[in-house]
Amino acid sequence: MPLAERPIGVFDSGIGGLSVLRALRAELPHERFVYLADSGHAPYGERDARFVAQRTHAITAYLRAQHHIKALVVACNTATAAAIHEVRSSHPDLPLVGVEPALKPAVQQSQTKRIGVIGTRGTLGSEKFRALHASLAGQVEFILQACDGLAHAIERSTEQALHGSAETPEVRALCARYISAMGQFGNEAGQIDTLVLGCTHYVFALPTLRALVGPQVQIIDTGDPVARQTRRLLAQVATLAPEFLPGDAGAVQLLTTGALAPLQAAAQRWLQLPAQQCERIALP
Repeated sequence: MPLAERPIGVFDSGIGGLSVLRALRAELPHERFVYLADSGHAPYGERDARFVAQRTHAITAYLRAQHHIKALVVACNTATAAAIHEVRSSHPDLPLVGVEPALKPAVQQSQTKRIGVIGTRGTLGSEKFRALHASLAGQVEFILQACDGLAHAIERSTEQALHGSAETPEVRALCARYISAMGQFGNEAGQIDTLVLGCTHYVFALPTLRALVGPQVQIIDTGDPVARQTRRLLAQVATLAPEFLPGDAGAVQLLTTGALAPLQAAAQRWLQLPAQQCERIALP
């Protein structure tokens, strides 16, 4: 298959990266995608960095060998922080896009100069995040909140996604606990006027988060910027899919190392993709 017609690989520790895949499909409608949810080894955010790096290397190797991907989007903040520099060294020929909490856009948009950041403990405690945080020191005040258990609760809620809200009482309670711990939100002096979602899973709790922080607070995630960066990288190396690609242009293959039902439910709910496009794989 010509390089331009090969799929783009996307992976996350679970279903959270589907929020990034959704943005990628909107930005790049002619591309093929293969998405891998490493749900059998989730949650990454509460694992040590070495384990996350090992999984990232294994998944990259699998997607290259079995699916011949032309680019890889690491749609997981924790995996990006733990391993993207190593993957770049090991696969210098592979266009690679990671995700990180959108602190820089938040700094530009905040008026009160108080910005809340929610993420996993693995992301907020990583060297990569600390360096990003330190680079913006003095410009604003960041209020950081590790949300233990929230990504996993969102993951567990997905089987309810076809029967109403995917936001279970557990998800709502965890969101309320962590938002309350950060302080007062609003657009007055001293209030937090911008909330950065530092985990791709959190987009799927957006209605609850919006209700908690109020309508005037800006909520920033990374899906659209990642999609635009992916387009730029593919354009630079001239591997964007032809606009009139024959065959299955825009096709998506969804894989998981964990239970199949949550991925099927999430794919149908948030991407309007049929359950038969999902497959369970073994990836030791």
